Amino acid sequence: MALPSERIILGIDPGTTVMGFGVLLVEGQRLRLLEAGTIRFPAEDDHTLKLRAIFTGTLDIIDRHHPDELAIEAQFFGKNVQSMLKLGRAQGVAIAAALQRELAVVEYAPKRVKQSITGNGNATKEQVAAMLLSILGVKELPASTDATDAVAVAVCHHFGAGPNAGGARKGRGAKGGGWAGFVRANPERIKG
Repeated sequence: MALPSERIILGIDPGTTVMGFGVLLVEGQRLRLLEAGTIRFPAEDDHTLKLRAIFTGTLDIIDRHHPDELAIEAQFFGKNVQSMLKLGRAQGVAIAAALQRELAVVEYAPKRVKQSITGNGNATKEQVAAMLLSILGVKELPASTDATDAVAVAVCHHFGAGPNAGGARKGRGAKGGGWAGFVRANPERIKG
């Protein structure tokens, strides 16, 4: 299936303190950064208020740029269970906002994003940012690494040829992704 010659990709790096976002216009193989930035949430806010702000903030970005697809960074595991639960909720709320606007949703693991941008799944944030400058042909990116990470997710999605590319978790009933795919790909991480 051929992809449209022009499309807009919204990349999100979810978080409950800071959510990064990047919006790319894809014209053929040419990429143009339309907007990148962060939404910051007051530390003293109740977690549910932050979730509401993530939802409305994501809707605002979608309504401003009318993207065709959402590419979002997915965390599969972490050492702090409470942090992972909060991050998962933030990710879920951003996805819900995208689904509310009927966008295709694709999740990418951080290593996949780094691999796509730099060729190295263990690249540093600085290496990713340097490659993004070259790929996008811009002189600078936002100072926030959250915004840069979101732009990287959107570029990774473009390189993966959109919602029909293999190797990513797709939001509309894909098989083989999610926890089941993670368990199949990482049996040594499962303790019996």
